[in-house]
Amino acid sequence: QVQLVESGGGLVQAGESLRLSCVASGDTICISSMAWYRQVPGKERELVASIVTQGTIDLPTSVKGRFTISRDKNKDTLYLQANDLKPEDTAVYYCMAELSTPCTPPREPIDFWGRGTQVTVAS
Repeated sequence: QVQLVESGGGLVQAGESLRLSCVASGDTICISSMAWYRQVPGKERELVASIVTQGTIDLPTSVKGRFTISRDKNKDTLYLQANDLKPEDTAVYYCMAELSTPCTPPREPIDFWGRGTQVTVAS
């Protein structure tokens, strides 16, 4: 089991920046990857950025060059540095952690989610 708590959201003007944080607790030693997703009402949850234990980072085109994902394993914290924010970035941002062996059966990873933090970008 892993518990995730996000923070850092808020109301900003277009062009400004925010730094989101996600603190993990519990079986953090079994976390194989973490990610940020976002969701607006009426739409599916969208991947914003992901990072695996080995350090590989993946960001979709919509945020590449503006958003940066990083992880501090010593603090069990995931970050999302969001720069040059646009009104279309307005959403609830969720932290996700995937647990794998030895905390889960082989080839049966489990995803855990935080409650989310609201980001609102005014034009």
